[in-house]
Amino acid sequence: MTDTFGTDRMRAAVLSAWTASPARFREDANAEEDFALGGYRDRLIVELAQNAADAALRAGVPGVLRLTLRGDVLTAANTGAPLDATGVEGLSTLRVSGKRDEIGAAGRFGVGFAAVVSVCDEPAIGSRGGGSVRWSRAGTSELVAGIPVLAGELADRAGHVPLLRLPFDAPPLEVPAGFDTIVRLPLRDAAAVDAVRGMLAETSPALLLGLPALEAIEIDLDGATRTVVADGWHVVSESGEFTPDEVARLFADRPTEERARPFWSLRWAVPVTGTGEPGPLPAAVPPVVHAPTPSDEPIDLPALLIASFPMATDRRHVAKGPLTDFLVERVADAYVRLLGELPRTSRLLDLVPSLMGKGELDARVRRAVLQRLPSAPLLPALSAPAPAVQTPSFAEAEVYEPDAEWRVEHPAREPEGDGWVVAGREAAVVAGATAELLDTVADFVPGLLPAGWPARHPAMVALGVRRVELADVVDLLSGEAVEAREPSWWRSLYAVLPADDPESLGALPVPLTDGRVVRGPRGTLILTDGGADLDLTPLGLRIVHPEAAHPALLRLGAAEATPRTVLEDPLTKAAVAQSLDSADPEPVARAVLSLVAASGLVPGEAPWLAELALRGADGELYAAGELMLADGALAGLLAPDTHLGVAAPELEETYGARVLAAAGVLDGFAVAHDSDVLLDHDDCDHDLDGEADWLDHVLDLLPDLAVPPVVADFAAVRDLELVADWAAALPLLTRPPLRAALHPLRVEGVEVPSYTAWWLANHPVLGGRKPLELRLPGADPLLQGLYADAPAGLDEAALSMLGVRTTLAELLAAHGGPEELLELMADPAIEVDRAQLRALWIALAAVDPARVEPPSRVRAVLGGDIVVAAAEDAVVVEAPDLLQLVTDRPLVLASYDLAEALSELLDLPLAGELATGEVTSQGEVRAVPPQVRSLLPTAPETYVEHEKLLVDGVACTWRFFEGAVHCTGVDGLARGLAWATGQWNDRLAVAALLRDPEAVPLLLAEADLT
Repeated sequence: MTDTFGTDRMRAAVLSAWTASPARFREDANAEEDFALGGYRDRLIVELAQNAADAALRAGVPGVLRLTLRGDVLTAANTGAPLDATGVEGLSTLRVSGKRDEIGAAGRFGVGFAAVVSVCDEPAIGSRGGGSVRWSRAGTSELVAGIPVLAGELADRAGHVPLLRLPFDAPPLEVPAGFDTIVRLPLRDAAAVDAVRGMLAETSPALLLGLPALEAIEIDLDGATRTVVADGWHVVSESGEFTPDEVARLFADRPTEERARPFWSLRWAVPVTGTGEPGPLPAAVPPVVHAPTPSDEPIDLPALLIASFPMATDRRHVAKGPLTDFLVERVADAYVRLLGELPRTSRLLDLVPSLMGKGELDARVRRAVLQRLPSAPLLPALSAPAPAVQTPSFAEAEVYEPDAEWRVEHPAREPEGDGWVVAGREAAVVAGATAELLDTVADFVPGLLPAGWPARHPAMVALGVRRVELADVVDLLSGEAVEAREPSWWRSLYAVLPADDPESLGALPVPLTDGRVVRGPRGTLILTDGGADLDLTPLGLRIVHPEAAHPALLRLGAAEATPRTVLEDPLTKAAVAQSLDSADPEPVARAVLSLVAASGLVPGEAPWLAELALRGADGELYAAGELMLADGALAGLLAPDTHLGVAAPELEETYGARVLAAAGVLDGFAVAHDSDVLLDHDDCDHDLDGEADWLDHVLDLLPDLAVPPVVADFAAVRDLELVADWAAALPLLTRPPLRAALHPLRVEGVEVPSYTAWWLANHPVLGGRKPLELRLPGADPLLQGLYADAPAGLDEAALSMLGVRTTLAELLAAHGGPEELLELMADPAIEVDRAQLRALWIALAAVDPARVEPPSRVRAVLGGDIVVAAAEDAVVVEAPDLLQLVTDRPLVLASYDLAEALSELLDLPLAGELATGEVTSQGEVRAVPPQVRSLLPTAPETYVEHEKLLVDGVACTWRFFEGAVHCTGVDGLARGLAWATGQWNDRLAVAALLRDPEAVPLLLAEADLT
């Protein structure tokens, strides 16, 4: 076998060096192990590809690499220059590359082939028509073992030797057709096979982009073949050669081998779609710097960076220093160039980096790119950028002029073939605008980006693009350029405005028929056919030019100028409100009345029209709400000489009673309407008769509140104090629509009377009497005699709303009702029978004493007669045995269990408070007849019989005192026993039983029927 590459010589030289210096052996073994297990542990495929690329570069042929995994053997066949002795020597040494002088070579450190050591112990390389070489861990171990001085080192390393330092000549290897060289790697074990499978699966186009001499990588994995190519990428490349001065400055901290290669290169690559737009990096492309093969230096930009950065000793990270600083700047320049070469669509924004990087180098590249982007012309524009304005310093002036204002304006660039291209700081973007809108307003917004560029994309801020809100665009629509626009142009603008942002369009210019252009559609009117013949000039309205009218203006606050909408216009309302003070109110009156006639308004629909100045029959000016129709219903109800006038006859002849009534002239009663009325004396003032008194009454009905309550809807009939004919007026007031003003209000959960109902209730409007003094005919009989019957003619519901009394319960629940009832009961002119009186006292006992001021006179019973007595003489009786002690005083009598409540309500003493009730006579204790227990099961065992019972010295028939019944006679005993047992209602039955014990069965049967 011929030693083609001089492997014997190489082995001899290495073994001689190791023998002379065993430390050299240990150093080589450690170094190889560091590279194999450290920086190159997972770079096998990368290093094989790198060697293939360099071979193709040397031969000047397209580089192709075929990687085949069959079982546990990986082969790598490549095109290009064949293996030579220099190459074998380079592969068998560390840190000594045979490619030092090759411009463009990827391998430059002389350690890459060490990657095979991580998976293989018997690598071999051979070329077509040339020799082959192999390395063998077993062969190396055998040779080292034969050198005595290395025996100790070998033992210390447990037999581990450097694999790649001793090459062996090998028989020729079979090179596949079409390839020039093959690397054969028998894989060490199953773990190595799995590792290689993973590396093959991860092989991506990024590897080819980093090795431009390599055009394709064919991967044959157990018979399944795929080809990796770098198609579909847009690539920007930069390279150069350093001058000697630059080498001295930039390579001062780099090894001699690197200083001997004074070249730099970089490449940015981004995948592109069929339209040429950038797409995302494939998942198989690791987001790291490639130098030119993948490193561990993270860079999270959406493009692949391949650059000749200087690497640290681990070959995994970029080394810091001036050379890296230089390349960072070139990388940033190239990245901006990459963006400039891509289609100018919004996909560019995805390539604009954010400030935060994943590592120091990433952050530095991002900062450098971001410094350049705002001034780079990258963006398409619909309009020219704004002229650049500079204010140079006075130091640049030929003559110093301290008061001069020196401004230099540079004209805007001319558009390129497909429009303007502007830098980010010259550009503007309108959020959410359509293409049609942008085309329309482009002349007003310098550097305006076309549709499809998202205004809120974070990249816009990085590029320095000025975000113009729709409201800002509206503000730019001003000046001479706008004034020269035809009304039809404005209509075309309105047609493309967004419908979902009325707030931004509030100041939108609108051309008017009088030639003015006003700001804001709100308050403008778009005339329709219905108002075309009306003379509305006196009202000062803003009418939109018909050629500019568009429905969008209606959405933005303009109103269709139908008669009804013109009436609601603020300018019309202002003209009406000021008409009484106008020097010539007649034109305003004609315009408004013509609008009322055309709109079909009904009375009360527009209450503000009551302020319109109109002529009265006496020639004086009145507010419409202070004029009556000559033949109207109201005119016949009022007293003469009121402040109201009568409408001029010519007004009624011209416009008719319906139009005048709709304009506020009174046909019937006027109603004051208001909303959200604060119930205090400052806010609640509608110029109504007695309104302050009504307000005080309402506030008395409400609980104490920290703030005044609010009435949501307030309605009150006016001019009630002017009515003379109540018999005719009340039917009007109690029929719709005026009837609604009688309904009570609910304030803070409390029902209170409306103003109208309160006023009517407190004035003599029903047959000369106040409604509060009357009751419904046939109403609660307990009110009989206390109130007169209301006259007929009105329905009961209406009378109730006017305040006419309905029931005793309603009266007592009303504010001041209990006091009113006590006052009526104390009136001697009013007759009350005994049953009615007892029922009234029972009802009053349930009233809260806090609601009543104790009366000075009360209705009571004296000696069987019903009298009105002074309160200081009256007494409330709480027990029947005390009646005999107070027979000389007026008595308030009701159920004995209500006595204490009545005493507190009326502030009257109880009978027990006036008489001690002490038994002062002596009697004999006797047994209670047993038959009594058939009616009174809990009757006491005994009672005390007196010949003459004295209580407080007064002769009495019975007394229940200190737990004992004292009595004289059968009736007294029966009452005492019934009271003692709590069965007072059975006293008469007990008396009958005591008189005739034989009647017990009958009495029990009668009791069962009770």
